[in-house]
Amino acid sequence: QVQLVESGGGLVQAGGSLRLSCAGSGRTFSNYVTGWFRQAPGKEREFVAAISRGGAVTIYADSVKGRFTISRDNAKNTMYLHMNSLNPEDTAVYYCAARRTYYSEVARERNEYAFWGQGTQVTVSS
Repeated sequence: QVQLVESGGGLVQAGGSLRLSCAGSGRTFSNYVTGWFRQAPGKEREFVAAISRGGAVTIYADSVKGRFTISRDNAKNTMYLHMNSLNPEDTAVYYCAARRTYYSEVARERNEYAFWGQGTQVTVSS
């Protein structure tokens, strides 16, 4: 199974930008549909964005559409989340996740993803 490790979180002022990375290891990263989720204190983990194996198909939550961009570089076994125009409501722990290899479709539901990283904290100050 694939192992996932997030990085790139931190503290940023409202209106600022961050880029998160998710490094995959243990299996061929390009075999996995991958996505980003986030969880704010006291809230359920929610979908942010997902990307197909080759990167051609992407989907976003309405709350981040137009501000966040998901991408991947399979040669580097890495997925990215470029976050612009950040606001305090974006404060959360961000997790990367991967579906099992026999699924080729992108998905929004948390239970569609079998493998998860440990998360990286993003804090946006007002």
